[in-house]
Amino acid sequence: MILHPERNASDEARIPEGPSRPVPHSTIRPPDHDPQAPSLQVEGLSVRFNGSDVLRDVSFALGAGQRLAVVGPNGAGKTTLFRVLAGLLRPAAGHVRIFGHGPGGDTCIAYVPQRSQLDLTFPVTAAEVVMMGRIREIGMLRWPRRADWRVVYQALERVGLAESAGRRIGELSGGQQQRVFLAQALAQEAELILLDEPFTGLDFPSVESLFQILDELQASGVTEIVSTHDLNLASERFAQVLLINRRLIAAGPPSQVLTQANLVAAYGGHIHRLPEGDGVLIVTDTCCEGDEAA
Repeated sequence: MILHPERNASDEARIPEGPSRPVPHSTIRPPDHDPQAPSLQVEGLSVRFNGSDVLRDVSFALGAGQRLAVVGPNGAGKTTLFRVLAGLLRPAAGHVRIFGHGPGGDTCIAYVPQRSQLDLTFPVTAAEVVMMGRIREIGMLRWPRRADWRVVYQALERVGLAESAGRRIGELSGGQQQRVFLAQALAQEAELILLDEPFTGLDFPSVESLFQILDELQASGVTEIVSTHDLNLASERFAQVLLINRRLIAAGPPSQVLTQANLVAAYGGHIHRLPEGDGVLIVTDTCCEGDEAA
């Protein structure tokens, strides 16, 4: 995890595997990982909060090196799903498996919450934020070694921010902050990256810069799950989409998932059709997930 957030269809949808299993970007893998298991497998996942279902019976699976967009209306359960995958929230039913084992305390998972949930005023530099990704490797009560700092600066260089290593995280632009968080995932040697609304508030060049890094990570075998409210972005830049609204609506290629029927099922009254003949649907929804579970 980057900076701690402030506290405050029943059948499994299997995302099709690619033609071959890419080699992960890191050869370091916890010995208990099952290399034959999917990168991620979610089965019958349900989460309850204050007596209500936040997620209900969600199932899907991803192979190594796949990229998935998670879409759905505000309050659909996207952030809750990410917290469960990261091991920060315990489900009421079902389970999550990363390489065949549970997510809690697993060093292969990097979770980047929404920037609105992070305390970006905390006086840490970009390099120190990236170093947080090395904590489990170093140990809680030990100082970073020279080799750890080398990894940190290599990660910052890879995302184009080597010259900003000494700047405080709050002084950076939104796009630069997201690149710092990706650098932390690199330093962590993560095999599964969870990005919750990383593109919100970013201009086009910043979005393209992030995708360049994500493309490189994907090519090296890193599995990526990204939530977004931008359905056009999900359709154009992701091979696989998961559409949820407290339950699984559909999963698979964008052309099969982002259909009129599925969008109406997910967004309901937030769907509007332009005058007859235009064939255009407009989704009106807020851009921020909000708190679904404490």
